Amino acid sequence: MSLSISDQEQLLTGWGRTCPSLARVQACTSIEQVQHEVARAGARGVLARGLGRSYGDAAQSGGGTVLDLQAFNDISYDSITGAVTAGAGASLDSVMKAIVPAGAFVPVTPGTRMVTIGGAIGSDIHGKNHHVDGTFGAHVQSLTLVDGSGEIHELTPSGDKAPQFWATIGGMGLTGVITQATFDAIPVTSSLISVDTQRANDLDEVMSVMAAGDEKYRYTVAWIDTVSQSARGVITSGDHAPIDQLSAKQRTHALVFEPKAIATAPPIFPSGLLNKLTVRAFNEAWFRKAPKSASGDLQSISAFFHPLDGVQDWNRIYGPRGFLQYQFVVPDSASHLIRAALEKLRQVGAPSFLTVLKRFGAANPAPLSFPTQGWTLAADVPAGIEGLGQALDDLDELISEAGGRLYLAKDSRQSPQMFARTYPRLSEWQQVRDGLDPRGVFTSDLARRLSI
Repeated sequence: MSLSISDQEQLLTGWGRTCPSLARVQACTSIEQVQHEVARAGARGVLARGLGRSYGDAAQSGGGTVLDLQAFNDISYDSITGAVTAGAGASLDSVMKAIVPAGAFVPVTPGTRMVTIGGAIGSDIHGKNHHVDGTFGAHVQSLTLVDGSGEIHELTPSGDKAPQFWATIGGMGLTGVITQATFDAIPVTSSLISVDTQRANDLDEVMSVMAAGDEKYRYTVAWIDTVSQSARGVITSGDHAPIDQLSAKQRTHALVFEPKAIATAPPIFPSGLLNKLTVRAFNEAWFRKAPKSASGDLQSISAFFHPLDGVQDWNRIYGPRGFLQYQFVVPDSASHLIRAALEKLRQVGAPSFLTVLKRFGAANPAPLSFPTQGWTLAADVPAGIEGLGQALDDLDELISEAGGRLYLAKDSRQSPQMFARTYPRLSEWQQVRDGLDPRGVFTSDLARRLSI
């Protein structure tokens, strides 16, 4: 999100619309221009920014220069190798529109298509298939990076420059400016997803069903009713539908992908619109809407992966004070912290209609990549709730002690101490980062807040 102040100065926030800061925003159309901006960086540094879908302060830099790379949007798909090459400013939305009709799908997508390739790599995004396919970074074959000296690097996951590659995966844009990447695509024969749905009456049942489905489904996610004492939920699982599952009529347009926004959130929502009563009503309707059990339901890519993209600017519904997303991962041995987190949010009256639970598989080699084997819970809550800050600080301690961590792309409030404790390879990452950026050119509000 941004509010223009002048031709170049803009007040920037993350998707949560909290903690705005003023920066000089410069649109770049060439690598040479990126190099020029790096060379003339001032004391507050330079940072690349995509579509602003990081929830907190990761893609803003008060007093610095923020580079808009949306002009780096070329996309090509090699049907022989199954690889996609795209500019860092190309969105997952535009990539899908280019490759789905050709019989391919992105290897990983989060809950929105409105993420750039550079952002997907910098945040090392994950999706409903991490337990099978890992993060986006695990599928990147190579990337082009402009470092703090203006030098251009071609980085790959193995070889002499592997440490620089893996420091950039999940590195939150702090190792340099990504301008292009080549990554694997998933072959598909239709643009539909075959989905199984199951309602569960409490959290234990939700987690039992999900754990049992690790090897059965490529994609799995659970929506959790945070208002109910039982933490009931709806589990949706599936995979890309094969062509032979489609009807004769559906086969005539099997690879059509034309998602559309069906509504736009009004620019102003009153504070307090999302409260325990309204969220309770919504959650009850959402739970009852889901079938008790269904299998083989054919859904579009947008309906299964990106339902909120159907409402433009949906983040406005939280009102002018904005919201935060609290997302953490804990190992299987600390699965009890999922319930503890839900209970803590209920105790302080933090209503959430968007709380999702997913399974994670093994971590990749990137030092700052968020996912590790276990469970991840993400809850959107309105900002400014009394007692919320202390409740989340208390949860931080429990998560840290259990060997968990918070997701940097969603974070807006953890402490430097929490970050350092939960990312034990931080110093290793910093050493590689310093080699790529000896002048300390690349920084952000998040980096300063966490003393990275």
